[in-house]
Amino acid sequence: METVAHDPLLTQIGTSLFRLRRVWARPDLMKKVGAQHSGAKPLQLSNLMVVSAVGRLGDAGGEVTIGAVAERLEVDPSTASRLVGHAIDAGFVSRRASASDARRANLRLTDAGRRVLDSAERHRAAYLADIMRTWPETDRVEFARLLTAFADAISGDPMDPTRISEIFTEAESGE
Repeated sequence: METVAHDPLLTQIGTSLFRLRRVWARPDLMKKVGAQHSGAKPLQLSNLMVVSAVGRLGDAGGEVTIGAVAERLEVDPSTASRLVGHAIDAGFVSRRASASDARRANLRLTDAGRRVLDSAERHRAAYLADIMRTWPETDRVEFARLLTAFADAISGDPMDPTRISEIFTEAESGE
């Protein structure tokens, strides 16, 4: 493994990413949201993820398949199939046979799914606008550019899980 000199900027970035993950992956978050929601449809974060994926893929044109949703969500096809099934059961997504291959599903948002997607986008934009309300426009533009480049780089070269086990191996050996 290549040794990297201590870089305070990399430490700051890593710490900030860890904090963001902790904020957005709180196990109690969806439980609290679900407790506040008295609607007839079950409210699950996975439904929102599927609605977003199906909506974006559908807006791009063409058929939306479970395989495309799996790729968009970066999960395996069996997981995507299960998640899509939950979104269908909740009434947010519909499934039809593909016009080009009857063995494949063509997914579409229902009216309820489109309302969920539109509402989610409005709320996300309002939240981010509030968080960044004191930022100058030039900083917002630069942050968007850099964050997008960072996300693209990570998506194109995700961390190898064996590197995590190397941390423990190295620590146990005292190196």
